[in-house]
Amino acid sequence: MTDQQTPVNHEPSLGELVSQMQEQTTRLIRDELRLAQAEIAEKGKRAGLGAGLFGGAGLFTLYGVGALVAAAIMGLAIPLNGWAAALIVAGALFIIAGIAALSGRHELQEATPPVPTEAVHSVHEDLHAIKPGSTA
Repeated sequence: MTDQQTPVNHEPSLGELVSQMQEQTTRLIRDELRLAQAEIAEKGKRAGLGAGLFGGAGLFTLYGVGALVAAAIMGLAIPLNGWAAALIVAGALFIIAGIAALSGRHELQEATPPVPTEAVHSVHEDLHAIKPGSTA
């Protein structure tokens, strides 16, 4: 009969610690990449929404205003010459188009730059946790 005693407090060996560190580092990198992908997808959706709103504004400007242009010119042509009425209506249309363009530009700026800022911040925090003396 052999007298084998198993240690109650098994401390991992250096090889086990290195192996655990590699596994955890790999898992951390994968998680950060998933976060970056999700963040870029969200920003892509915002950019798509902004571009769609921008294009929709142009389309509605064409159809909606096109129907009113003739009526506005004819209405202004009563007290003014036809060419003066057309210039006034054209100026109003340009103002409306400018407002729509600024709204679309604002939405596109909200989506840029397409950098996953949350993931970058998280990586900086991870680096700081691993190496407390770093300035990451």
